[in-house]
Amino acid sequence: MVISKSVKSEILDRLADSITRITCYPSKDNLESVAKALVAKHPCLREPGSGKGWYCWRFSLIFKMGNYRQRMMAAGCPEVLVNKRKRKGNTKPVKKAKKGEINYLPEPPDGQSTVKSDKDRETMLLEVQKREPDLHLLDELMTATFSQRRQEIIGDEPLISAVKDRWPALFSERQLSAEFSRIVTKDLLESFLDGLDALVPGVLQMYGEAAASGRRLRLNSILSCLQKEAHGETLDVLMSGMQVGLLIGHEGPLHDAFPLDVFNVALVIEEKIILHDLRDVSTGFAMLLGAIYCLNLEYPRNMKYSFEFLQRVVMNIKPDQCSARIHGLRNKMLRYRM
Repeated sequence: MVISKSVKSEILDRLADSITRITCYPSKDNLESVAKALVAKHPCLREPGSGKGWYCWRFSLIFKMGNYRQRMMAAGCPEVLVNKRKRKGNTKPVKKAKKGEINYLPEPPDGQSTVKSDKDRETMLLEVQKREPDLHLLDELMTATFSQRRQEIIGDEPLISAVKDRWPALFSERQLSAEFSRIVTKDLLESFLDGLDALVPGVLQMYGEAAASGRRLRLNSILSCLQKEAHGETLDVLMSGMQVGLLIGHEGPLHDAFPLDVFNVALVIEEKIILHDLRDVSTGFAMLLGAIYCLNLEYPRNMKYSFEFLQRVVMNIKPDQCSARIHGLRNKMLRYRM
């Protein structure tokens, strides 16, 4: 079937409109999946002389999405505007959803203007100062102001201390979990703990093999990157240079990678405690991962594969886009489970 230019343009426009409702920045694999589905559903659109039948559709979608983003930028779409590079001076890094975020930079809900969001934020500031704040009211206000908060965090890239001054309600276990759910559409603690439970047998076998081969000390040193023990030092000294990590309070000496008698776990970002009184180390790690998403932080460079493992294997967030190293580790763990 010969397709006219106008018909093809109409098809691409409708596909682009549907894609941008999910993400403004689809990967090439995403667009390939769309092209395959289009030809599978409408065989008359197969490309004559092409073995695959969808190859040119994918390239057309790549160019169409670029043009569509230009139109969205002109219309004032926040997610596209925040990625606009300046023509003069230093350019900021392009801010795209990189860790499987579904609602990376959402539009404000109907009826939620900037003025109303500011009033809601001021209401929250007063509410969190109460001895017993209304948690359900805070839930509603945090949901209503989600778009403005993401715009500030992603667009302005403020220090964590500035975010805490403006949005103190965010810095609690309840609200970090809720914000993570809004961003990724997954339950933070449930996904993390269920993922750990499923992987524990394989991890123990792999760790046992590593210990037998003499690599146990190296694994312990990797685990210790995110934790620090206090031996009489002040907190300021202990947190000096600690951009992301956990402080673990426990009884008695530390004989293994993680202590058993933990009485407090605190989350540290940019040398400041942002959350404390967490009940155990696994909850601390879950909250750490949630804070990275909620505050739009990069993974620590020396532990990027560890956090990629937590994201893609433990949390099952975009597992099909994992690096070769994590893909190989996941396959090895699956063999242990069989």
